[in-house]
Amino acid sequence: MPFYRHDHASADGGGFPPEDVPRAIIAVGGTLVTKGMDLATHEHRRAELILTLRGVVRCEADQGVWIVPPRCAVWIPDNVPHSVTFAGHVEVYVLFVAPDAAPALPRQCCTLSVSPLLERLLRHVTSMPVLYDVDGADGRIAAVLLDQLSVAPVEKLNFPMPAGAKLRQIAAAMMADPADRATIDAWGRRMAVAPRTLTRALKRETGMSFGRWRQQLHILIALQRLDQGASVQNVALDLGYEGASAFVTMFRKALGKPPARYLAERRIAA
Repeated sequence: MPFYRHDHASADGGGFPPEDVPRAIIAVGGTLVTKGMDLATHEHRRAELILTLRGVVRCEADQGVWIVPPRCAVWIPDNVPHSVTFAGHVEVYVLFVAPDAAPALPRQCCTLSVSPLLERLLRHVTSMPVLYDVDGADGRIAAVLLDQLSVAPVEKLNFPMPAGAKLRQIAAAMMADPADRATIDAWGRRMAVAPRTLTRALKRETGMSFGRWRQQLHILIALQRLDQGASVQNVALDLGYEGASAFVTMFRKALGKPPARYLAERRIAA
């Protein structure tokens, strides 16, 4: 999905990159069917919000991997290098925000909770003219969107990405095969590194133990798959648990509620 809007094309047929649009916001969005597409590491002079409603969108930025869970979006401040991966039948909306348009928004990458109102506003602004009338109805919609975005709650839902090459290899392998239940000792043997060395490095770089780190990845994957209609039993097996009971116990300890109740309360709150 190119980050350009062609409803205000230049004479040579090209679109306006978001940095060149003299407005507070510009948005693109829609559906995309792909077996896998990567946007290599890049950055923008504008902040960026990525909202996923369908499919798998993964973003790596600011020493973290963001697997966008339901009713959430990834916020990437301006000038932060990041890469994005799309897979499957994706419905995604991307909002670019001028640096001075919303000074109250976080200065670090994070996951923002998206209310139904904010979601509808994001959908709507993708159909507005690029050079919308700042003093007209579209300008007022843009202002309301920025107000809603500024008060969106921050969720602690990301997978910290270590800087060390060995740990990054482990992270990539776990994302590729989340059912792999190898212990830190087993990973040490695979990487020819002392497990204690890996444990110390992981704690230093992420603040987490190996078990908690892997659990965080499993929670993100589970939230996404459950919201898309997968059963608890299938998700548990896909993540390498012996059955639904063990998975539900892990989920309840991490988030305070079993999966069905957690998702139901999020929908009600929204």
